[in-house]
Amino acid sequence: MNLEAAMRLAIERSEAVKGRTYPNPPVGAVILDSDGDVAGVGATEPPGGPHAEVLALRRAGERAAGGTAVVTLEPCNHHGRTPPCVDALLAAQVSAVVYAVTDPNPVAAGGAARLADAGVSVTAAVLADEVSRGPLREWLHKQRTGSPHVTWKFATSVDGRSAAADGSSQWITSEAARADVHRKRRVADAIVVGTGTVFADDPTLTARLPDGTLADRQPLRVVVGEREISHEAKVLNDDSRTMVIRTRDPREVVRALSDRTDVLLEGGPTLAGAFLRAGVIDRILAYVAPILLGGPITAVDDVGVLSIAHAQRWRFDGISPIGPDVRLSLVPA
Repeated sequence: MNLEAAMRLAIERSEAVKGRTYPNPPVGAVILDSDGDVAGVGATEPPGGPHAEVLALRRAGERAAGGTAVVTLEPCNHHGRTPPCVDALLAAQVSAVVYAVTDPNPVAAGGAARLADAGVSVTAAVLADEVSRGPLREWLHKQRTGSPHVTWKFATSVDGRSAAADGSSQWITSEAARADVHRKRRVADAIVVGTGTVFADDPTLTARLPDGTLADRQPLRVVVGEREISHEAKVLNDDSRTMVIRTRDPREVVRALSDRTDVLLEGGPTLAGAFLRAGVIDRILAYVAPILLGGPITAVDDVGVLSIAHAQRWRFDGISPIGPDVRLSLVPA
């Protein structure tokens, strides 16, 4: 297996544990033996469990000696809940380490330099963009800024409407798109909506499996606004925990969720407009259906743009078909 193929396998494994490793990053690791064959594969366990490299080395056993470790993140060089991964790699006598992204955490960084000093061949930045935009996107943002990564997720018709003129919105997008949303929810730390969405739709805001049952892991449900919601609202049921934040200030919401990493904003057009005006949205994830609705109900209200010269500029970093729909991923330009 070549190094890029091994890294893609490591990325696949890291995606599979996303949402279960906080505060540790979701890392994947592959050990190739001296002949270049896969000897062991691992991904970060929940906090207190072994890191990806340690699991992959255990599974590789003696075949790791003289082999290559391929990891999505630079191996850590500090002792937290578990010993440094660099120690395990040196003890296993690997001859080379290949990683995608340099660890931005100064406490954990330095693994590459220590490996190189010990005579291990080290190669950095293999498929770095794929890892940075994929499994480590939200964690890297948290490391850089100290704030959670906020994704505004919404469904819209091709003409930008989030509901028909009578207010009906189920369902604009396809079953395939809705299943993709539930996959996103299963790895998110929190889902944010406004009180208006609770009054209008009475959502449960849970992550569900394809058969409709609740996923094992549920995000925190967050309701934002100054109005009281009914004690009978579904968002207050026992399916998951719920936080009610009595504010209309998006920055206060982000600060209240500072212990989280991956936050989904699923509110209506008013809340989305407020978050966009405040500049606290880090990614837009739009599910666009090939239907036309017309009417007054748009996906977002006022974002503070008075002329085309002052338009908010975003750029695409992903365009994917989802059943009959299209998923657009955008980041600030």
